Amino acid sequence: MRQHELPTPCYLVDIPKLEENLKILRGVMDRTGCHILLAQKAFSMYALYPFIGQYLTGCAASGLFEARLGREEMNKENHVFSPAYREDEFEEILSLSDHIVFNSCAQLEKFGPRAKAAGKSIGLRINPECSTQEGHEIYDPCAPGSRLGTTREAFRPELLPLLDGFHFHTLCEQDAEPLSRTLDAVEEKFGEFLPHLKWLNFGGGHHITRPGYDIPLLEQCIARMQQYGLEIYLEPGEAIALNAGLLLTTVLETQRNGIDIAILDTSAACHMPDVLEMPYRPPLLSSGEAGEKPYTYRLGGPTCLAGDIIGDYSFDEPLKPGQRLTFGDMAIYSMVKNNTFNGMPLPAIAVQDADGDCRIIRQFGYEDFKMRLS
Repeated sequence: MRQHELPTPCYLVDIPKLEENLKILRGVMDRTGCHILLAQKAFSMYALYPFIGQYLTGCAASGLFEARLGREEMNKENHVFSPAYREDEFEEILSLSDHIVFNSCAQLEKFGPRAKAAGKSIGLRINPECSTQEGHEIYDPCAPGSRLGTTREAFRPELLPLLDGFHFHTLCEQDAEPLSRTLDAVEEKFGEFLPHLKWLNFGGGHHITRPGYDIPLLEQCIARMQQYGLEIYLEPGEAIALNAGLLLTTVLETQRNGIDIAILDTSAACHMPDVLEMPYRPPLLSSGEAGEKPYTYRLGGPTCLAGDIIGDYSFDEPLKPGQRLTFGDMAIYSMVKNNTFNGMPLPAIAVQDADGDCRIIRQFGYEDFKMRLS
């Protein structure tokens, strides 16, 4: 099957591009001795977990279901962090995980001894109070009043014997320089405790596979913390499948209301929710910025949400119903966040190999919508 034969909407993962990313990450691991995990919150296409597992150390989970998915489908190192664990889930999490990271000293004191007795490696998420981004407070774990991580003021050194490591996560789609600044804050606030630990997890948000990313500085950051005798972990999500996915869509109708509008069979709200949450304008193949090419359209989804708008794009020719469009960078935070608001069908999921041959992994129908409501 070729790309033009796939149904729309459809997520299409480019295997060669995914492998290119994985080779970059594997190179960092080989040169530094660090460990890189797949953060499933960004990319949970488990049909590809055995392939990803050939390159990476394992998975990072945000709770029970992701921990189970990582154990069942990759079955390598399995790390889990949650802002607060549920008592009725914790025994199962213990059975699935190798590393368990707690968000607070209270959670560490409550669950840590059981995890330690079960032979697990125990971590505490710290908040170095070092914001590295502006304008996106929703993605800033170090924002004032953040619920994520333990500040130095809240840390209780008497609990240190329970701990094997610290975990922090301060970045979002960033280069290595903000990581270096974060390490300054980590050393300033928690440096006295680092020699007593076994590992340090740098969290995610590292855009390692983005063109121009400063990999030498990243490797210097890793070596800097290895001087404390620590094993270093990173758990990027976006970097693993960055620019490795497409979202195929079809124009359903065009209209005009002061501007030209095209209604697609793909919804920003349902199929690419980060467009509205981030917000950002996803790349669209063979298009330009508004006004750059002769014909500019506002692209919107078929839901009743007035703000279900993907963005304004320009084209060489007028759009026509039935015409197919292709959005780029749609592997990450798309499949994991999509929903069936308004009864929207979920996009199919497919892969494409180096020869351009495509294979459908999963298609969805009415029962997939219905079962979420029963």
